[in-house]
Amino acid sequence: MVVKCPICQAEVIWEGNPNRPFCSERCRLIDLGAWTEGRYRIPGEEPKQESDRDNGEEEEPS
Repeated sequence: MVVKCPICQAEVIWEGNPNRPFCSERCRLIDLGAWTEGRYRIPGEEPKQESDRDNGEEEEPS
């Protein structure tokens, strides 16, 4: 199976590729850097911040 690298769009053979779905270690590291810099986001609700809690007490389970 041939797929396109999500970073540079080069065609890549899937089977036996140690960097899949990327074409190279370089593209894999570019993608990792994008995650660490916060350029990618997973949709969902923002987690509550500690400062949002009343008096710093734990919420009672319901």
